[in-house]
Amino acid sequence: MAKRLATEYVNAKLQLTNEEMAEFIRLIEEQQLRLQVLVLDNGNQELVLEDVAGREEVRLTFERQQAYYVCELSCRIVGPRLTNAMRKAVSAFRGNAIVNRIYSHYTMIYHYKNGSVLKIVESSKTGDRVVFEFKDTLGQLERVFRSRLIEREIGLINSAVNELLDLRNQARTGEEIRIIDERLANLTHKLFVLEA
Repeated sequence: MAKRLATEYVNAKLQLTNEEMAEFIRLIEEQQLRLQVLVLDNGNQELVLEDVAGREEVRLTFERQQAYYVCELSCRIVGPRLTNAMRKAVSAFRGNAIVNRIYSHYTMIYHYKNGSVLKIVESSKTGDRVVFEFKDTLGQLERVFRSRLIEREIGLINSAVNELLDLRNQARTGEEIRIIDERLANLTHKLFVLEA
């Protein structure tokens, strides 16, 4: 099995509430890393994660933005504990990131969105190859089902409109025409809403 040389986080972004920030700190402490929490101006916080040997550290600056702590970072990590801690953090706290896992002859590129891996690409001298791509099959099926329901409802409304128009042509009094016109107006509005 190939040995990973390094892991790069490219444009990683975490957005945490106050409660999630406390959970984030607990998660990092559970990974047996040294952790320093520095409180900066305006309530911003900087977390310094360091492996126990003291050879490598990652600095995460969380800026206070309204009700959230937002961290945007790009970094390169070699140590397995730091790498594992960052992977868990991005996943657990629904982060967005492009993560390059670098090996001697190739790089695996992971695309995270809301903490889930959406795509994995193997990049080497010979080119790029998609290894995995998330397909929201259930969501696609639900959208197709809904669109068919809407199409069926539009067909039923069109039939009702045609019947009302036939009745309007046969109507004898102004009151009958007024009632039919009100129903036609309601159906026309429903059609407009459904077709939008």
